[in-house]
Amino acid sequence: MEFSVKHIEDLSLNAWPSHKMELYDGWILRFSYFYTHRTNSVEQFGTSTLPWSVKIPYCEKEYHRLGSPAVFKISPLVSPDFDFMLENRGYRIEHTTHVMVLDLSSASDMAENEPAQHPIELMESIPQEWIQALFSLKGTSDPRHLAVVPSMYQAIPKETVCACVRSEGRIAATALGILDRDYIGIYAIHVREDLRGKGIARALCRTLLSQGRKKGADKAYLQVVDGNVPARCLYESLGFSQLYTYWFRVQPVYGPPWNESRGQVP
Repeated sequence: MEFSVKHIEDLSLNAWPSHKMELYDGWILRFSYFYTHRTNSVEQFGTSTLPWSVKIPYCEKEYHRLGSPAVFKISPLVSPDFDFMLENRGYRIEHTTHVMVLDLSSASDMAENEPAQHPIELMESIPQEWIQALFSLKGTSDPRHLAVVPSMYQAIPKETVCACVRSEGRIAATALGILDRDYIGIYAIHVREDLRGKGIARALCRTLLSQGRKKGADKAYLQVVDGNVPARCLYESLGFSQLYTYWFRVQPVYGPPWNESRGQVP
């Protein structure tokens, strides 16, 4: 089974809306008070007609107006020359991420051997209780994030499968599956620290993959940050393999003004 980088990049855009978005000549500017890099960066999704020497300063000004450095997502779909140009302007690499995929049509029953001591609760919508539990598990405390991120989850346009595990009546682990065409994307795998190492993350993943297959998905994808060795080992043990890597170029806080000689025309 073949997997398309472009297809998965489109799916991930659908899966995770931003608080504010602007379309600009084949680019999309996403802004969410830096809740995540993916929701606070420029993504290239279409054909550009304007030169980079025009577009990059525009993006820098827009993000500065919103109180953030400019951030550009660099995937295999982006010209290496563009990445090199940003490097020359002092943009640093942050949040390198690996995208992994799985062929569900040849996978075994993903829900087998689910640990009975940690029953998994499934919901088709994303309740506020789940979002608040996710904030707690991630240590999210920025009042701007607490205010705007719930609406971002509610704005996901695709069918979702929301999962959790409770401990003493409270949500102690989360997971989210997002269905889009023939894929299920796996997101928001978080387990309370004192419950890690008990197979809960594995059970959540297997359950979501099983639900995805029941709902017609024959492929799955997920994203894991570089250096998260335990998560990567888990996903590989489930049959996922790496398809591609992307990263973000982040503008220096006091970067140099745009110099025409530094720009290149695509």
